[in-house]
Formats: sequence, structure tokens, C-alpha cells
Amino acid sequence: MPPMKSLIRTLMLCFATGLLASCGQSSTEAPEGTSKPADIPEAAQTTTPKQENDTVTDANHEVAVIKTTAGEIVIEFWPDVAPKTIENFKKLANQNFYDGTAFHRIVKGFMIQGGDPLTKDPAMENRWGTGDPGYKIPAEFNDRLHERGVISMARSAQPDSAGSQFFICLAKADFLDGKYTAFGKLIKGDEVLGALGDAATVTSASGEKSKPVQRQGVESIRIVPRSSLP
Repeated sequence: MPPMKSLIRTLMLCFATGLLASCGQSSTEAPEGTSKPADIPEAAQTTTPKQENDTVTDANHEVAVIKTTAGEIVIEFWPDVAPKTIENFKKLANQNFYDGTAFHRIVKGFMIQGGDPLTKDPAMENRWGTGDPGYKIPAEFNDRLHERGVISMARSAQPDSAGSQFFICLAKADFLDGKYTAFGKLIKGDEVLGALGDAATVTSASGEKSKPVQRQGVESIRIVPRSSLP
């Protein structure tokens, strides 16, 4: 099997377990010493994506400005499909929760994952991918498509297990549609997303080639009115 087809097949098998941290581990919750893949989670609601993602055009709408070591990314929210998820994301950002974290997992051609508070501490590297804010939020599965630039919540096999970790898609990933809470999309900084997605990686402890060689830091995430953008 050609390498690219093999990689795609491996990624799809990994995500069929409902995980986004690494194969055999939970994105927000991973009991130590447990490597058995979780069962396929049932979606909180059945959805059939039928249309392209809409874009909010209200200039007064708030957006997230994610300042990374590679530059800035601006994310526009979709409050009509994931209001509680957005409320939680904004709350954490306004508390400077994400400042100093990093994109700890980068799968080329697929997604970059961040939002783990444990990534602030290099000494905790063996636990990166398991951190959260100390609570979970309900899933808000919807019909928005997972495609390049879409931001969505990472979670374990249980639908209502997201907390703070999120991922941004580097390409279309329709096998995630209706199974993860998509809540916004990039409107500025595609070249920055590309640079992060192209960062050199090595094999992680889980056996997945997704560990950045150099730290891909999140310096801050700020919530601002869209009208304030340059």
C-alpha cells in the first residue's frame, strides 16, 4: 500500500475509536497505564452535513485572535450551532488560560491540536494531551463540516468529555463530521496555519509521528470585536 494511503487509513482507524489525543489515548482524559482503545462513541445527535460552512458577517461579532510563534490566526465563531462551547472557549481565553500553551500534536495534512494547560510545563511532557480545565462540557455536535481552517473540540470516547483542548483542521476530515463539536473557522492567517501544520515532527511515545521537533507555542488567545481587526 502506498505510504499516503497507509497514513490516511491509519488516521481513520485511530479516529474511529473517537480519540483526538493519539491512538489508544483520550484527548482530554487518559488513565495512566491504559492503552486499550476506547469503544466507538455514539454521537449525541445524528447529523448529515449537506451544505458548506456559513460565515458570520456581523462586524460587531467577537473573534479569537490566536497569537502563535509562527504568527497570528483569527477565528470566527459559529454561535448558532455551538453557543455553550464558544462561551467556554471565550471564558478560558479571557482568563488567560491558553497563554503559554502549545500545539503539542501535529499530524501533517490532517490537523494541529492544542489547548492543554500541561503544555506550559516541559517537565509534564509525558502527560501532554491529557490536561483540561478541571471540568467537562456537553457536546454540541452539528452539521458544520470539518475542513481546512475549522476549529473543533478534542475529546475522549465519551461525547461529553471536552474541556479546553481544541484542534484546527489542515484539510477536509469528513469522518469527524457530526462526531466532534465544530465551533468556528479561520478567517485570517491561513499561511500561519500552514506553517504550523508543516512543522517538523517525530514519533511520539504513542507511536504516532506527531510530536513537534520544535515547540509550536501559543503565546496568547484574545477575544476581540471583529470590527477591531486591521
